[in-house]
Amino acid sequence: MCVVTSAGHLTRSIWRLLNLVLQPSLMLPLLTLLIAAPWIFRSWPWKRQASLAGVLLLLLYGLGLSPLGAKLGGEGLSLLIPQDNGQPADAIVVLGRGGDFRPSRVRVAAKLWQQQRAPLVFASGRGDATEIQAMLEAAGVPAADIDGEPCSATTNENAIFTAALLQPRGIERLILVTDPPHMARSLLTFRSLGFEVTPHPSPVPSSLNFRRRQFLVLREWAGLIGYGVMGRYFARDMSHPRFGAQAGAEVMG
Repeated sequence: MCVVTSAGHLTRSIWRLLNLVLQPSLMLPLLTLLIAAPWIFRSWPWKRQASLAGVLLLLLYGLGLSPLGAKLGGEGLSLLIPQDNGQPADAIVVLGRGGDFRPSRVRVAAKLWQQQRAPLVFASGRGDATEIQAMLEAAGVPAADIDGEPCSATTNENAIFTAALLQPRGIERLILVTDPPHMARSLLTFRSLGFEVTPHPSPVPSSLNFRRRQFLVLREWAGLIGYGVMGRYFARDMSHPRFGAQAGAEVMG
């Protein structure tokens, strides 16, 4: 049985709030109100500054929702990803992201395994790991070379639960497979738990429409900054009870 961590509850609450922030039908009226409301209170000395802040936020929000903003945001995230240097690793870790993303990730991971970049392919993600494992086997990867954990529901849990299962087996060098927008945050999070990580992005599915691609980019910029604020890129010790014992119980219980 998979148990949700307290950090997982916090992350879900943050994502729910972010989902609201990314709804133009909600945010545009609120930003308009921020611009106009200060002028209702004529005696308030900071009304010009408050309105200006509202205008700037409205412009930034509009840029983020525009095709140009989405393109620049996606390119910015891609620039944060180092190149795959072709070095061998102990395992290929495939992160779940939903059904649309599975086929491209499986193709990338199976090809890496066929190139003998690593002897093990490890799938991580609630609602994804079991399906990815089955797809890997169908793609020709032997069942003996496939493993995974179906409990993690956030990127932070991906890293913690993967570390709880792989590090006791002496696995320290990973090739990480996820989409380009998600890679920077994933890379930094896995490195914080002591892994040596080589990023190998898998393509964003062509089936995603502009709105979903746009949301993906905005969400990842927010996630990248949010994880930094929460200190999830600093070195963390998996032997600490907060991580090691708890994560092991949640993955194996």
